[in-house]
Amino acid sequence: MPINPVSADKSSPTDESQAASAMAEEMRVKRAIKYAEKEHRESRDRAREASTLGKELANAFKKKHCFDRDDLKKLDRLEKLAKRIRNDAGGSDDQTTLEKAPNDLAEAVTRIAEVSASLSDKVQETPRQVISTGIIDKVNVLLELIVVVRNFSSKAST
Repeated sequence: MPINPVSADKSSPTDESQAASAMAEEMRVKRAIKYAEKEHRESRDRAREASTLGKELANAFKKKHCFDRDDLKKLDRLEKLAKRIRNDAGGSDDQTTLEKAPNDLAEAVTRIAEVSASLSDKVQETPRQVISTGIIDKVNVLLELIVVVRNFSSKAST
């Protein structure tokens, strides 16, 4: 009885190209997930920094009852962070109006500290796959408060 030789499984070129295409797609998806995770981690870091800046501004104002040059730089940095967080969350440059505008600089600074801390908490708890209107709303309120603080500060310095 003749022994049949064992033949190697020969796959067609289309099978190989489909397998290569599937592997390439899988690698692309993994890279996209890693990138999204990195972006989310950076957004959480920006939110923590925004919270810290809000607290620092409130503490500085309590001590000096005004803002110096360094405090205004922190306010600028806070604004940039807020805009980046809003952009990362899928928001746009929509203007919002505050429901209850602060009556003075002290109240505005206190609210900046509160909103920036609340924003940080919201960003920390929001999964990366979620576009959060809550985050976008908080950022818009924070940006409006920054405008109010700048207006009060410019009136105080003139």
